[in-house]
Amino acid sequence: MKQFLSERTIEASIEDVFDVVAHIENFQKALPHIVGIEYLTEQNRGVGTRFKETRMMGKREATTELEVREYEPPALVRMVSDAGGTVWDTVFRLTAAGSATRLAMEMDAIPHKLMAKLSLPLIGGFVAKAVEKDLDAVKVYCEGSSE
Repeated sequence: MKQFLSERTIEASIEDVFDVVAHIENFQKALPHIVGIEYLTEQNRGVGTRFKETRMMGKREATTELEVREYEPPALVRMVSDAGGTVWDTVFRLTAAGSATRLAMEMDAIPHKLMAKLSLPLIGGFVAKAVEKDLDAVKVYCEGSSE
């Protein structure tokens, strides 16, 4: 297993930040490299929501199916996907910090296929950079939206 951790303090309310990280249609607005979303369930919020997210990864598109496994507004959302022989288990934790919000993201990558076990150490740096860029984009979006 490989773990990726990142945190940001965002000058926006906890409710506004939660609305961005917990709801894919808003997350897509914050991250321009998410080029498509498709709900696989009738519901689009809360535990059990499943959706496909398509992102640009360099010059190609990559589609991942995710499921919301935990949903505790405005403090926590957990999404899980199984892609490329790896389970990606991502938790966003939010805490109020005065008028700002502390956003912590923890992503566990758990390979369950041989190629994934071999390649995860090689792509770890790329994934870590992508996570940092995503949280930077969330911060910029939330702070721009709250003005």
